[in-house]
Amino acid sequence: MKRGKGRSSGSPAAQGRVPAGVAWGLLAAWAVHDAEELMTMAGWTRRARPRLERQLPWVPWERLDVSQRHVTTAIGLMGGVMAGAAAMGARTGGRSATFQAVLAGFGWHGAGHLVQAAVTRGYTPGAVTAPVVVIPYALWAWRRLRAAEVPAASGRSSATALVAFPLVLAGVHGLAHVLTRRATVSDGPSGP
Repeated sequence: MKRGKGRSSGSPAAQGRVPAGVAWGLLAAWAVHDAEELMTMAGWTRRARPRLERQLPWVPWERLDVSQRHVTTAIGLMGGVMAGAAAMGARTGGRSATFQAVLAGFGWHGAGHLVQAAVTRGYTPGAVTAPVVVIPYALWAWRRLRAAEVPAASGRSSATALVAFPLVLAGVHGLAHVLTRRATVSDGPSGP
């Protein structure tokens, strides 16, 4: 087998793969971003709701008022989704369509945080790490996939993400609601 100059046939790039660290970076970037959401979301929704109800009265803000228990549960469930996608990406050298769709969704999610902050004219949970962690990681990972000549369909992945992300998010929050409601009911009046 003939080897090209500067590339060995055993290198990840020569095989159309990225190192596993690129895929596991998805989980790491998500963890940093969601740590911000974990620390701010429940309190922010309570504090911001009166202002947001005046600013954007057509939004059903009462549905977005969540407890810390719900936030923690939902983030934990989403962590499972992100870990699974990162593992698929690591196992396949970034070739997994699921990894690529989640990567695209994560990048668009970061952009969504910036839009939310602009629309609400202030801080929203995740707005700090979106431009400094989420978006830069997503762009870097796509560049790494292209540089390694991994077949990467960013357009198809984005389309999949734009359909799947709201469904996954609704599923995670729905399950978190069921789990935290059961925990609250079983805690009874003397529970925490």
